[in-house]
Amino acid sequence: QVQLVESGGGLVQAGGSLRLSCAASGRTFSNYAIGWFRQAPGKEREFVAGRRWSGGNTYYADSVKGRFTISRSSAYNTVYLQMNSLKPEDTAVYYCAATEWISSWYNSREYAYWGQGTQVTVSS
Repeated sequence: QVQLVESGGGLVQAGGSLRLSCAASGRTFSNYAIGWFRQAPGKEREFVAGRRWSGGNTYYADSVKGRFTISRSSAYNTVYLQMNSLKPEDTAVYYCAATEWISSWYNSREYAYWGQGTQVTVSS
């Protein structure tokens, strides 16, 4: 059974940085699509970043391009989201998600597996 566990959230001042981690277990993820999403209070869950476990292209929401970076450590079976130059509007619960087959990285309904989420709060 696939398990995704996020960590690394917290409270940070605007302009600061955080690195989120998503520890994956339960199967070989080789060609799985991995996505980071976020959901702020009263808003819909939105795509943040994505990549294939095995590598290749990376995908970012326009709102985070140039500030966030998605990467992977094969040694630790973990996907990271490095978040720099954080803004108060980045405040949300951040989720890691995975799926074997995907046609639209931005569509949360295409992801089969989800973590429990980690809270990121950016103060102004």
